[in-house]
Amino acid sequence: MRRAICPGSFDPLHLGHCAVIHRAARLFDEVVVAVSTNPNKTHRFSEQTRIELVREVFADEPAVVVEPLESGLIADYAERRDAVALVKGLRNGADYDYELPMATMNRSLTGVETVFLPGEPSLLHVSSSLVMEVAALGGDITSFVPQPVLRAVLAR
Repeated sequence: MRRAICPGSFDPLHLGHCAVIHRAARLFDEVVVAVSTNPNKTHRFSEQTRIELVREVFADEPAVVVEPLESGLIADYAERRDAVALVKGLRNGADYDYELPMATMNRSLTGVETVFLPGEPSLLHVSSSLVMEVAALGGDITSFVPQPVLRAVLAR
């Protein structure tokens, strides 16, 4: 089985994330969406809520598994999960510049490859923080997030 890891905080999950995960599921037998919690970051939703939302969105996608990302290095986690690749979506050159050194380090550590998927052109402007900012200011985020996430954001 060819397994890939798609790591992220998904705080919240948006349609750009969904497009990358769906595309990765066509490339690999299994995609583990590894939901991370960064202790240096203030999360809008708890880890459990983020996991539940991602699971709900991908409930009909048998190749997608959702779980919390264990602490430690992503390269070690990928090795423990027998993953052949990490999958990262890129919206622009700044994302590439940020991700490339990490991809190179991860490959140096355990040999895990990183697959970069270009973002969906119509969603290149979408980020989790921008979605939450727009929502906080009363803007309509319907076209940027899946329905379960929209309900969760509006309930806050």
